[in-house]
Amino acid sequence: MEENFSNISKMEFDNSLRESSLSVQGLLITQNRNFDRYFQDLLNKSEQILLDTFPSKYGELYTQNDGKIFRDLYVELRQYYRGSGVNLEEALTEFWSHLVDRVFKAQNSQFTFTDDYLDCLAKQYDQLKPFGDIPREMKLKATRAFIAARSFVQGLSAAADIVRKVTQVPMSRECTREVMKLMYCPLCRGHYNVKLCDNYCLNVMRGCLANQADLDPEWRNLIESLLLVAGKFNGVAGVENIIGTIHIKISEAITHMQENKEVITNKVFKSCGNPKKANKGAKTEERKRKGKAIAEDKSTIPSMDNMVSDVKVMLAEIQDYWVSLPNIFCSEKVIAGPGNEDKCWNGMARARYMPERMGSGLANQINNPEIDVDITKPDMTIRQQIMQLKIMTNRLRNAYNGNDVDFQDTSDDISGSGSGDGCTDTVCIKTVSGDSSVIHTQTHVVFKDKSPGSNGNASSWNLSLLLAALLVAHFARW
Repeated sequence: MEENFSNISKMEFDNSLRESSLSVQGLLITQNRNFDRYFQDLLNKSEQILLDTFPSKYGELYTQNDGKIFRDLYVELRQYYRGSGVNLEEALTEFWSHLVDRVFKAQNSQFTFTDDYLDCLAKQYDQLKPFGDIPREMKLKATRAFIAARSFVQGLSAAADIVRKVTQVPMSRECTREVMKLMYCPLCRGHYNVKLCDNYCLNVMRGCLANQADLDPEWRNLIESLLLVAGKFNGVAGVENIIGTIHIKISEAITHMQENKEVITNKVFKSCGNPKKANKGAKTEERKRKGKAIAEDKSTIPSMDNMVSDVKVMLAEIQDYWVSLPNIFCSEKVIAGPGNEDKCWNGMARARYMPERMGSGLANQINNPEIDVDITKPDMTIRQQIMQLKIMTNRLRNAYNGNDVDFQDTSDDISGSGSGDGCTDTVCIKTVSGDSSVIHTQTHVVFKDKSPGSNGNASSWNLSLLLAALLVAHFARW
């Protein structure tokens, strides 16, 4: 019977923990999908508006290669959002470089331009600023927007994965026995309707869930970082406005170059020389299709304000998840509550429970009167997940400050696994190109000879002395 009670109590404990975990995972995964879909919808709609309106607005400028440079740009933006290693700064620089060629040739279609001439045009780009300040502004704002968007989505996914992995940590044998005593010993003594003493129940559960409670500080840091990044999503300078209006910025840049056509053309001709006239059969009519910047139709896109409000409420609700786990088991249904301290089950009898309530976390279980917890042996799976929380929080803080970070599957980032961002006894530096350089720190002083050939010279000198001594000894015999 004791074995049956042990199996039943373990099953009930695991089920309660799993139900709570699935609930939190469900909230995080739902928000992850909502925001991921939202950001991709913004990008898709921006591209669709561009593809629908640019052919009639810019004519030959767009139809050259069927608008390939515009489609390629959106492909690069999607890959960057997904964290596939695309360098956004290089992608945008390449886009503006190709675009200035197209616009310049469309504006001066009565001429033919060789590759050398276009190379000369490219060298004048920084001085000419044909698109005004829009490329620099777009690079800065778009980079920050995409970093914030993808880090937030990644953070929600990482949080759900951490909850899933921690839930799979099995109960200890000691915990299984104490939970059985907690749930079924009163029945064996004939106390069918007696509820548990509050502190007795909490001491058992806090002992069983001590390792899980150690996630609390880093979990709160992650939630706080997610809330910080979410604050960057709405408003004029928010992620929503920047990602959703990329096509408008491109249109404004082209319009700026069209309006300054004569100034730009004269400067280029002066620096690169006069190009050759085109063949008589070639089209010489420039297609000027200026118009106002395209207004975005947001009818099919949900409100970012509502989404941010919802996710903030959800994150606040799960902020104390790990330290509140014991309360799932020690609910009002099973504990006696205030005023019944002398009528509750204290583990031995129906009487007051005298020991004090233990705190949360492994270190606070050293004097737990109900469960013998070895505080020197933390659960390694949970320690690994604490490291994952630190890694993800660091990424979010970097993203909040607009710094690019390297995104991978967080399950590969466990320190010591040989992959990810963890560095032992090293300093990791993110280069501009996106490559990671590793600088090993010097752990002890190493004395080196200043001369590269000093060791060889010393050996030769010692050999010379030995030969001289032998010669002296030889002639001494004579």
